[in-house]
Amino acid sequence: MGITQLIGNYGEEKACALLKKKKYRILARNYACRLGELDIVAAKDEFVVFVEVKARSAETHGCPREFVTPKKQQRVLKAAQHFLLHYGLEDRQPRFDVIEVYLNDKKHMVAIKHLENAF
Repeated sequence: MGITQLIGNYGEEKACALLKKKKYRILARNYACRLGELDIVAAKDEFVVFVEVKARSAETHGCPREFVTPKKQQRVLKAAQHFLLHYGLEDRQPRFDVIEVYLNDKKHMVAIKHLENAF
């Protein structure tokens, strides 16, 4: 497993912990279908929340949310539609969030930011 994948997994763990603390129920992690992949799928109130997690150790190349490009957003939207249909959740309100995980030089979390309705 490469460093990028390790950082990604670490970021997703921290994101799940934050969501659980905020009373979200985790429905799936790393859901993959032919249309794309979803980092985290969670539920809260009437929403099924599709969360894209971005972990970065430096902002020299922009904020983590800037890496959720329009092309990436389209793949997430298509995968989310597939998830909702596959699990019979079409009647639930979808929402698309981004969680930014900021890491220090030693790859430990120093901050986390939950952006609701990010796209």
